[in-house]
Amino acid sequence: MADDHRQLLEAAAALLDPHFDIVGTATDGAMLVSEALRLRPDVIVTDITMPVLSGIDAIQQLRDSDFLPKIVILTIHAEKEFLNACLSEGVLGYVVKARMKAHLIPAIKAAMIGEQYISPFGFT
Repeated sequence: MADDHRQLLEAAAALLDPHFDIVGTATDGAMLVSEALRLRPDVIVTDITMPVLSGIDAIQQLRDSDFLPKIVILTIHAEKEFLNACLSEGVLGYVVKARMKAHLIPAIKAAMIGEQYISPFGFT
């Protein structure tokens, strides 16, 4: 899991812990890349806007390294341009943080079986 807000990482971990094994966390995009390559998780949950590298740039670096985990985005961005940019990078899940409690677990479960899940939200 990657997000530059430690409190959100803790809240997401508390939500996910009963359902999934959380193997690592990162607080910036570069750390996400290095930890993902080291830990090789099945699914990565990441924010878009982070220091050093954005979540999208981190995804591109992982894909360039031939590591192809399933990706779920957890973000505040409810704009179609962000959604489309993520989908073009092969992201399977897109969850708006305001809907994290209701939609993050279903998004991860869908990603794990190769299905797409987009959090129902009024995208602008």
